[in-house]
Amino acid sequence: MRATILYAPGHVRVESWADPSIERPTDAIVRVVAGCVCGSDLWPYRGANPVSEPRTIGHEAIGVVEAVGAEVERVRTGNFVVVPFNHCCGRCVHCLAGQTQGCVELAMTASGQAELTRVTNADATCFVLDAAPDPAQHAAVLALSDVLPTGYHAAVSAGVAPGSTAVVVGDGAVGLCGVLSARRLGAERIIALSRNPQRQRIATIFGATDLVPDRGDDAVEAVLELTDGVGADAVLECVGTGESMRTAFRVARPGATVGFVGVPHGTEIPWSTAFRNNIGLRGGMAPVVRYLPELAPAVLAGELDASAVFDLELPLEQAPQGYAAMDERRAVKVLLRP
Repeated sequence: MRATILYAPGHVRVESWADPSIERPTDAIVRVVAGCVCGSDLWPYRGANPVSEPRTIGHEAIGVVEAVGAEVERVRTGNFVVVPFNHCCGRCVHCLAGQTQGCVELAMTASGQAELTRVTNADATCFVLDAAPDPAQHAAVLALSDVLPTGYHAAVSAGVAPGSTAVVVGDGAVGLCGVLSARRLGAERIIALSRNPQRQRIATIFGATDLVPDRGDDAVEAVLELTDGVGADAVLECVGTGESMRTAFRVARPGATVGFVGVPHGTEIPWSTAFRNNIGLRGGMAPVVRYLPELAPAVLAGELDASAVFDLELPLEQAPQGYAAMDERRAVKVLLRP
């Protein structure tokens, strides 16, 4: 198959790679119809995560089931499926408690930016659509594999409620989906921290009522001014850096909760602020499988549409250009078609 291969920081190529195969009787092989580049893919691309050897990359995909193992019962060849980035068994105590990201058999999509990808525990992991969506809806459906449930997880974890004020720290695709999710959960005021005009535009379309183009102390002051010195009822931290986490806690009102989904890199929790103001912290890796029964019908009905985060579409062979565009912030999120 053709696949995107990460060789070293700043070095990705699209080359021939061994096709994935059925390794366990609960596996499925999916022919990818659309994949994409995630903000978290940029961590190894930028050298923040080690790259010890060449490997396929990409954990977001939708496509058609091409083969299933002998013990797969629900998923059938020919099914059009959403492939959640984290795979789960659906049987263990953590899955049964809704914490599918904590599954004892947790696995990750390894070749979403390729022609084929292997899904472990396919019956529990794959979300089967009744029919293949129109190609014009592929971007909205693809968002269900990671970025939309992750933004939703930030909003749920932060406790966004009807009539509340939410602040979203981060204007990447996850942060923008956090804005969309805060609106879905009924936030009356949504303050998005963004200095990029294109991302500000999407944030406004998704439901942001206020835009703050500042960072650090200036951002905190701006949010406090907008909220009459009170702060936010719920804060969505969608970046994963030390500065973003400090900002999140500083703009939270006493008793609020920070919902964090940014992959931590050099992050320290400001415990003194949390202690003084009784600010809670919840979140982490999104339990995508748990959210899909709620989110997917809304997406398929056109009621929930995160497709605007995909502002650049390229053929798979141009994946390196897609990485460069996202690294240089010329694109929010790149959709790749094999």
